[in-house]
Amino acid sequence: MRKALLLAGALALAAAPAAAQQKTIKIGFISTFSGPTAVIGNDMRNSFELGLDHLGRKLGGLPVEVVYEDDQQKPEVGKQKTDKLIESDKVDFIVGHIWSNVLLASLKSVVDSKTMMVVTNAGPSQLAGELCSPYVFSTSWQNDQTPQAMGLYMNQKGVKTAFLIGPNYAAGKDMLAGVASTFKGKVIGQELTTWPTQLDFNAELSKARAAKPDAIFVFYPGAAGVQFLTQYAQAGLKGTIPLYTAFTIDELSLPRQKDLALGVPGAQEWVNDLPNPVNKKFVADYKAKYKSSPSFYGAQTYDAAALINSAVAAVKGDVSKKDDMRKEMEKANFKSVRGGFRYGKNHIPIQNFYLQEAVKVGDEYVLKTVATIVRDNQDQHVSKCPMK
Repeated sequence: MRKALLLAGALALAAAPAAAQQKTIKIGFISTFSGPTAVIGNDMRNSFELGLDHLGRKLGGLPVEVVYEDDQQKPEVGKQKTDKLIESDKVDFIVGHIWSNVLLASLKSVVDSKTMMVVTNAGPSQLAGELCSPYVFSTSWQNDQTPQAMGLYMNQKGVKTAFLIGPNYAAGKDMLAGVASTFKGKVIGQELTTWPTQLDFNAELSKARAAKPDAIFVFYPGAAGVQFLTQYAQAGLKGTIPLYTAFTIDELSLPRQKDLALGVPGAQEWVNDLPNPVNKKFVADYKAKYKSSPSFYGAQTYDAAALINSAVAAVKGDVSKKDDMRKEMEKANFKSVRGGFRYGKNHIPIQNFYLQEAVKVGDEYVLKTVATIVRDNQDQHVSKCPMK
């Protein structure tokens, strides 16, 4: 009997290293999966799942478990879900976040717990500046960057006066400040609307018409963007006062906007037709699996899977080596759908921004790349980041 027990103990010890190698990488994924903006969260989830498919459902060679949580587009709910993922689920990484105000409410919990995070959309200025963290990376941008690119394009078009409209929350304020920072003309009016409840923009459009600007700049993501373009046309402004946008027209809203989106330029760091092999495979496989086109929200989230894979592979699955993972992630050493980028010291991408326009091809409406507005753009808040 004693020999049998000793043999069993020896076998257990021998099996221990193998069992340790079978550790699962646990991902907590926070986005909005209910309400009018659930379409964005679903696109992000679909893209992350496709990224895992392309990696053989493993990260750094280890199996993956993903816990999806709905923030309901509410900062207090987002924080509750973040705390749950950290304290109860004990995740190795947190991924996602659409909304800047939701992210900011959860950020302290992430940093205090030293949980690695990859933000795949929200880009508040604080995250790029004074609240930058060794544990937090972005695969998107800082909020100001995209509208700054549009401000540069408005200069190229000879716009002298502009009226700015957007929602009154962290990202909306960043967007309007971003376009104003590069636009060389005069901002002759600005309106911030109640977010996310306000979907009637007739009062703001009336003020814009009365100001008689050369152009209107608008930022409204999701369903609000569809409603804004509808009322812009109904007010008789389409074809009268040119409209410039950021994040108002994308692959998720375009099937509903249709002709309303034609002739309205936007800026973005990713467009579906970027001609690199990784992007071509991502777009084709997404369409085949989900029977729809991916958006920039999805593209940024697809990149997150590859970024995390590079970190886990670098430490051979030992995710306790957070400094080593951080150093690997800072290299951005993976194949991105945008063709490549590098990180600033604040872990915000330095990357190109493109002019995109909606076109009709047969019965379909698609976005195409028109030109590169700015190359290797770095956010303007990096100097406030205390990291070396």
